[in-house]
Amino acid sequence: MMMTRGGAKVASSLMKAAGPRLFSTTTIRSLPHEASHLIKPAAADLAPASSMSGWIWTRAPAIGGVRFKSTVTLGEKTPTEEETTEAVPKKTENESIGGDAGGNKGEKGIASYWGVEPNKITKEDGTEWKWNCFRPWETYKADLTIDLSKHHVPTTFLDRLAYWTVKSLRLPTDLFFQRRYGCRAMMLETVAAVPGMVGGMLLHCKSLRRFEQSGGWIKALLEEAENERMHLMTFMEVAKPKWYERALVITVQGVFFNAYFLGYIVSPKFAHRMVGYLEEEAIHSYTEFLKELDNGNIENGPAPAIAIDYWRLPANATLRDVVMVVRADEAHHRDVNHFASDIHYQGRELKEAPAPIGYH
Repeated sequence: MMMTRGGAKVASSLMKAAGPRLFSTTTIRSLPHEASHLIKPAAADLAPASSMSGWIWTRAPAIGGVRFKSTVTLGEKTPTEEETTEAVPKKTENESIGGDAGGNKGEKGIASYWGVEPNKITKEDGTEWKWNCFRPWETYKADLTIDLSKHHVPTTFLDRLAYWTVKSLRLPTDLFFQRRYGCRAMMLETVAAVPGMVGGMLLHCKSLRRFEQSGGWIKALLEEAENERMHLMTFMEVAKPKWYERALVITVQGVFFNAYFLGYIVSPKFAHRMVGYLEEEAIHSYTEFLKELDNGNIENGPAPAIAIDYWRLPANATLRDVVMVVRADEAHHRDVNHFASDIHYQGRELKEAPAPIGYH
């Protein structure tokens, strides 16, 4: 009896210390007489002793000024339909309950209960922006004046190893795709988008481990990866890959990602140099693509809509215009990775040199 009263006093003091924040309705079935005094008087007046509904106050932070109410059932009694309707908040226009938020089933399904609603973005001419994979402020005009003939002459052992590694990778690519440059470009971009993401990810983890900034190189490398991915999104509209080409992408990407990941850990100077040579090969491939277009062997059709918006091309742009801007992007990536490798060859870290952010 003494233990029961002592426990009741402790519980009563704890409940008084916890100020009201969020509340939940609780159904309590056939409480013993000794425990009936634990329920607040306001709750005891709401229901008979056989099945009482009491307010249990819990302390929790309010998120976004919204207070949440949940129903908890203790015992075997099932709440009635009226009680359930009162306990569960009604769905409003800005709320999403269930799996509607996962698909595109209209504004009501996309708008989140937490207040995260998609913004309506328009172009400069007032028309609606239809792309979710990139935004107008991420678009740009490609620099077509960049020198496409620059080449880093391999001088050290690692340079030569990187150079001949890329050359050896080109042989099976030529045999498989031959002159199908649309599919070749698609395959090339699935690989070219990997190094920037791997390098940015490893620099990100390094920055966290050492509690230091990266000099902007994390963002620069992730920009490169995103730019290469947009190349892929563009050429997906040009060349429709067959099932075996998709299977090849999965295999090549799986091998290349892990190999480059290990290579970057062992020697960043080698990894960046190899990507620099890989971009040089990409410039060569797109130059051959342009020759095929100029000779009429490949139809110079209209540019995909995604390419027109991403590179700010004119409305009447053609596939040739797309290949021109993509080739210019590859030349910029060539310069960035050779630059990064040179920084490591000087015995410095990337953070010590200004990162080429926005240098597509």
